This record gives sequence, structure tokens and C-alpha cells, in this order.
Amino acid sequence: MSSKPSPDATHSRNPQDAPFTGENPKKPSDAAPPNSNQIKDPDDWVTGEEPMTGAQASYLKTLSEEAHAPDAFDPKLDKAEASKRIDELKEKMGR
Repeated sequence: MSSKPSPDATHSRNPQDAPFTGENPKKPSDAAPPNSNQIKDPDDWVTGEEPMTGAQASYLKTLSEEAHAPDAFDPKLDKAEASKRIDELKEKMGR
């Protein structure tokens, strides 16, 4: 009677099984080339003129309240305008 081979002997190692290193693989690198498409100016977004997303609206509303700048939130902003406004508020608040 033969014994069963171990799973390691019958399956190759899946590279996705590697331990987490603590680095976010999707986070843009500070070393990204200047013309990289990892970080685009909101003015260059193809979908920039679409209405802001629900996540943008929620975050912008929260930031505007925290910054004591209620006029910074405008539900009619498009995606690009909302992104710029979020960046401005984050900079103002030192984030």
C-alpha cells in the first residue's frame, strides 16, 4: 500500500502565497517617472467631467467640516474639481 504524497510534492508554490511585506503594491511610488500614468493631473482625466463619486462627496464633506470651510463642499462638483478641492483642503490641514 502506498502513502499519499504531501501537498508540497504535488503542487507548485503559488507566488501569491508569499507573506505580506507591509508595502502596498498598488501605492504609487515616489520614484515614478514624471510622465508616468500612475499619477495624473485631474485636468487630464478622461472622466474628469463626470459627477464626483460618492466616495469623493463623502470625503470632501468630511474634510470641509473638519477644516471649518463648509463652502468648500459643493455637490455639483465634477470628479476633477472634487479631487482638486480635496487636495487643497488636505494641504490646508497639513495632511
